[in-house]
Amino acid sequence: LRRKMKDSVAEEHLYLGFSHQYRDSIFPLHTSISLFLLSYCDCKLFKIFLVPTGENVDDQIVTKNLLGDLEVHFISRSQLPVVVQSCCLPAVVVKDGKFCRAGLSVVLRHIIQKTYEADPSKKDVLELLGFKKTCLKACAEVSQWTRLCEISIPLAVEGFLTASPEHCQTIPPDILQFERKLGEPVRVHNDDKIRRQKLQQQKTGAKAAVQLDEEATEEGKPVEMHEHPLPSLELSIAFSKLLVQEVSDAVNREAPHIRRTKTSDLPLLDHVFAEGLYFTLADMVLLPCIHQFLVFSKKQGKNLANLPLISSWYQRVQKVPGVKKAAGKCNMELLQLPELMSAPEEALQDVSSVPDELEEENEDSHFIGGPRPTMTKLTENGIEAKFSPHPCPNWTLDWTNLPSAVSPGEGKMSRDRALRKQQQLNNLVAAVTKLAKPGDVIVDFCSGGGHVGIVLAHMMPSCQVVLIENKELSLIRAKDRSDELGLNNIWFIQANLDYFNGTFNIGVS
Repeated sequence: LRRKMKDSVAEEHLYLGFSHQYRDSIFPLHTSISLFLLSYCDCKLFKIFLVPTGENVDDQIVTKNLLGDLEVHFISRSQLPVVVQSCCLPAVVVKDGKFCRAGLSVVLRHIIQKTYEADPSKKDVLELLGFKKTCLKACAEVSQWTRLCEISIPLAVEGFLTASPEHCQTIPPDILQFERKLGEPVRVHNDDKIRRQKLQQQKTGAKAAVQLDEEATEEGKPVEMHEHPLPSLELSIAFSKLLVQEVSDAVNREAPHIRRTKTSDLPLLDHVFAEGLYFTLADMVLLPCIHQFLVFSKKQGKNLANLPLISSWYQRVQKVPGVKKAAGKCNMELLQLPELMSAPEEALQDVSSVPDELEEENEDSHFIGGPRPTMTKLTENGIEAKFSPHPCPNWTLDWTNLPSAVSPGEGKMSRDRALRKQQQLNNLVAAVTKLAKPGDVIVDFCSGGGHVGIVLAHMMPSCQVVLIENKELSLIRAKDRSDELGLNNIWFIQANLDYFNGTFNIGVS
């Protein structure tokens, strides 16, 4: 079974963009990030292709040492599987070329899941997906954090590296936003338990310091501070999670006065890694970006004192087991920065003032659903929506004679809901049947489990149907139903809508 699984696993192709190479990185940064994660996971399950943005890039250009021990092939854009040509890179495709995953977060999450499936002993790799395995799962349109990691910071660093000298005097606002994020208090599942441990540690530490002070005073010696203070509780907990160890009961046992302390009086937890307490995929994405930014800043002789939290985060990430090894494989020479814990006041003002503007800019992102706001948006943009009676009032699909896998009732839903779904599908399919010509490409946007797309693919075998959906499980369900029906005219793309740039004749949603 293991061998059979390995064979099916190895049939996936990973396509990464390639614009140029600069010092110890391949650009766009999304490619460096993907290669860094593959090295960290020690993952050899994908056949990797670099896709030059210009057609005539010589494949000798990439220095072998930037690829570590990964075997990489070159392929031109026109040689890509057709489904991948419709997507932004990076993208992963199952060998039959029907199921494509596109966009950085989706691809990285897939690499982690595949690595763990092939070798369940790699629990540390699975831990990168965080609590409930949701790290960078929400798409960039919905989550400001995913947007910052997946889009804003890589683009900001790329822009910073290519800007004219006078333009790269200022730190990009997105990097300042990350600095501010690292200063926010941490909220994690079960955090009151950890905060009680922190209080206990603080009280024990204070008691020990007083004892030391008293002993020194009696002997008339000056008090010496320890050169290497004990690692913080947050760091110990984060590392025990990384090594997939349980924190011992001795640490967990609380004194009665600690147990009685009100939650509101407990100390807040320090930010250790990008998302808070634990090392996750977000740190893996940000490290190659921040590394390039710091290397370039250092080369320009810039003082990094106004990014104290990023500087100490960068040092901390290097201590994570496996990070230095992965960086070495990708020829990333990680910097040893002095710990910059205190920033000058003007620098801190700089940090706190910029991201507020960013937040105002994002206020528009609170989307209100329903038809009215959508109609208003269309009208404001000069698009007039026309209303008319249904063009085919009596048209209905003969559901009783269709294969059961075509019916929406096959998805997990109640009978009433399935009936309403059938009525909606009657309407949509009627409109599309009237419009479609043989050879047309029909895209089902936000397809979910494929209720619309599967009916269309079954009813119109001469058209190509594309299902685009961000939720992996819904799309896998749709693929299973399609396989059961033996449909050959259907593709599945797991991606944000932003990452689909293909042409099509009809779009439904």
